[in-house]
Amino acid sequence: MNKSESLKLDNQICFPLYAIAKEIIGLYRPILDKLDITYPQYLVLMVLWENDGLTVSHIGEKLLLDSGTLTPLLKRLENKGFIIRKRKQEDERVVEIFLTSNGRELKENACEVPNAIQKKIDIEKEDLLELKQIVQKILNKIDKI
Repeated sequence: MNKSESLKLDNQICFPLYAIAKEIIGLYRPILDKLDITYPQYLVLMVLWENDGLTVSHIGEKLLLDSGTLTPLLKRLENKGFIIRKRKQEDERVVEIFLTSNGRELKENACEVPNAIQKKIDIEKEDLLELKQIVQKILNKIDKI
């Protein structure tokens, strides 16, 4: 492939990844609107449904988000009554995030989200799993750079 060929959009890995991410997040929007949460808020809640009481920095590491992005997102979740933020007694610089009863109850309604998305995408579960594994492999390599 010559140098100018490498700059063609069709020869880029970044564009289809960007486009599919945008489109899939768009599929989530109407489903999450019914739960009164955004996609980034959904990601935070999924992390907390797995492990409640994490620090802001731990959530940020898990979601690859910096505190400047995460803090306003957490404030909105707190204003909606899904989480509470508490400063750690031993070190007040550290903020821990806990689900409220509303946040825990929301999990029950959110259980339907993955199935609804899979139906909209209409692709075999095995294909989605394979795609996820390939993308995760790339993310892991990027993380090591």
